[in-house]
Amino acid sequence: MEHPQAAVVSDRSITFGIIAGEASGDILGAGLIRSLRKRYPNARFVGIGGDEMIAEGFHSLIPMERLSIMGLVEVLGRIRELFRIRARLLSYFFATPPDVVIGIDSPDFTLAIERRCREAGIPSVHYVSPSVWAWRQNRIFKIAKSVDLMLTLLPFEARFYEEHQVPVAFVGHPLADRIPLVPETGKARQDLGLDESAPLLAVLPGSRAGEVERLGTLFLEAARWIQTKRPDVQLVIPCVNREREQQVRDLIEALDVKLQVTIVRGRSREVMAASDVVLLASGTATLEAMLLKKPMVVGYRLSNVSWAVISRLVKVPHVALPNLLAKQSLVPELLQDDATPESLGTAVLERMENQQERDRLVHAFTELHHTLKQDADEKAASAISILVEERAG
Repeated sequence: MEHPQAAVVSDRSITFGIIAGEASGDILGAGLIRSLRKRYPNARFVGIGGDEMIAEGFHSLIPMERLSIMGLVEVLGRIRELFRIRARLLSYFFATPPDVVIGIDSPDFTLAIERRCREAGIPSVHYVSPSVWAWRQNRIFKIAKSVDLMLTLLPFEARFYEEHQVPVAFVGHPLADRIPLVPETGKARQDLGLDESAPLLAVLPGSRAGEVERLGTLFLEAARWIQTKRPDVQLVIPCVNREREQQVRDLIEALDVKLQVTIVRGRSREVMAASDVVLLASGTATLEAMLLKKPMVVGYRLSNVSWAVISRLVKVPHVALPNLLAKQSLVPELLQDDATPESLGTAVLERMENQQERDRLVHAFTELHHTLKQDADEKAASAISILVEERAG
């Protein structure tokens, strides 16, 4: 079901319990708080959040960075602390029940809390769907017991929940609200100090150490192959932080042949905006590239064991979000053994040199951008306020 915009404005003292476990959730939470406060000026917001949410008047019971853990080994090393945090949060919510509990992403942590709260009679909402539509689809039954409302960023996610009779609202993607419909390629190149006339390839092997280790050399060898065919192509690699920058520099140093490349710390969206084509790992970056109207080539590799397991579990025909949204292959996906320097390089040059294909992609990506540009903060706040008012009534 899709909720209409709600015009609820109440001076009631409403308490929203919100749990965000990482930076992306903190940004979503801050936007949600701003929109909820328009409807409930006297509202109180409490739970776990980061600096963005705190700046909006949120009270964080526990520092958010205690939840920002990546990797199985790291989680196992902190499992007792995570259980303590969950117990403390539940104790607080049970002692002073909020009008609704909202978990933002981080499903392994937040869904368990949402379920306990719902069982205790506190309405629960989950914002940002897990990839349940893609793999481990039986998780839908656990989710159905955990939430009164699921808020999805993508339309095909909402359809999946509707098919399983889970209350859902598609709210659109906040990135689609923030990224302009027409990219400013020239300005991005000027701001980054890049050549405005030479073709530019942005290379994004991932933001995590494991991804860069697995894909970095592959992407660099593809870039070197491209430069042998087109010496005029500029190569630019944005790195999320100092550690990833040093990791990429070490990989470049280890290459047999010197590679002409510009490395930029942060500013990955600007680098993509400045590019003609993007070579990248699968993930949210593919959505950003699509919203920036950039032709892209998606490459990804896992260990052979992980690939054998994942390839049997995944239930969707594509991995790149533009292809999933369009229900067709708009961008090439070169995975596992198909991801070689030559195959990646060939696909990049085809997209760099085929203006007709580039125009077709701009048109398709613009249509998808309109689909996702829904004013997500407002739609999410509307759906939540309707749930709160229904329960209050």
